[in-house]
Amino acid sequence: MADPYGVRQAGAVAPAVPALRWEELPEGPVVVLLDQTRLPAEEIELVCTDVPALVEAIRTLAVRGAPLLGIAGAYGVALAAARGFDAADAAASLAYARPTAVNLAYGVRRAVAAYDGALLAGQSPEEAAGAALAAARAVHAEDARASARMAEHGLALLGELLPGGGHRILTHCNTGALVSGGEGTAFAVALAAHRAGELRRLWVDETRPLLQGARLTAYEAARAGMAYTVLPDGAAGSLFAAGEVDAVLIGADRIAADGAVANKVGSYPLAVLARYHHVPFVVVAPTTTLDPETEEGALIEVEQRAGHEVTEISLPHVLAAGTDAGVGVPVAPLGAQAYNPAFDVTPAELVTAIVTEAGVVSPVTRDSLAEVCSTSRFAKSRSGNGMMAE
Repeated sequence: MADPYGVRQAGAVAPAVPALRWEELPEGPVVVLLDQTRLPAEEIELVCTDVPALVEAIRTLAVRGAPLLGIAGAYGVALAAARGFDAADAAASLAYARPTAVNLAYGVRRAVAAYDGALLAGQSPEEAAGAALAAARAVHAEDARASARMAEHGLALLGELLPGGGHRILTHCNTGALVSGGEGTAFAVALAAHRAGELRRLWVDETRPLLQGARLTAYEAARAGMAYTVLPDGAAGSLFAAGEVDAVLIGADRIAADGAVANKVGSYPLAVLARYHHVPFVVVAPTTTLDPETEEGALIEVEQRAGHEVTEISLPHVLAAGTDAGVGVPVAPLGAQAYNPAFDVTPAELVTAIVTEAGVVSPVTRDSLAEVCSTSRFAKSRSGNGMMAE
């Protein structure tokens, strides 16, 4: 029987435009970004010639997603160094462009450490800039490898939790190649299931208010030829009640030492629904997202975004009848107050497992996370009760 809710595009291909790249132009190096605010209508690139332009791209979500922000931060330091600007000033502005995603500060620190280390070793500023660029490229490559390993570990976990295949996976926000040096985090696991013939349906929360699910995850799913369906965030409960969800897969922007997970707002309600309906709730994130210095989830700084993202529907690159591009269409009374946190925090007890490139953490405890933070390789596999070895 045909699925009345499904969308499938057989033979679709991955995006031709990478989410981020470094390019050497005659007038100097640049960081080139796929402008995610224009998707899915257009694949348009932004060319950042300096750090302020990159910071603006980060704040406006032209480039977004925790792992990719780490890569962008590292390249931003390299860009400042290569163009003769103060690397420390660049690092300071980049690291706090978005406060919740820990990967951003991580990537910045990697590049700054390489730059400063080269200068301390007596190398020239040009050579130090080269060291920063090498560090950025290393962060980029490491994330691509991490993405592949997370996909492997996540697919194996799904096989343990849901033997027999035919998975119906619910996801929230966007966690694919648009957030990663590779094929993503949670989306990479779903993509691996699709390629293995084990994905029956990818349920895609639209992810209000900025619709990263409807605009970006659906875009990537369509490109990959996956069977997917977009739903309003508020419709997830009816899916659970109908028994249509086998697992929830999400990414993370920061994971505290106690296992609490900060992710796109709307993730916490999904965790509560999943627990009530006895559905696995799985977080997929690289070890760079683990933050042992933040002791508990309550200490995670949650970014508060502008109220107009809630009270208006922005059509920046799609012309509606009688509407100019770049104009927000009001959907609330003039002067309405809006509560617009970018993230919420899910406590560890609601998380079935955390999938990293180093393995699977389950159950999620302070000790198990401390272990995965201390090493990326494990001598013994403890799948389903600790960590799976690489």
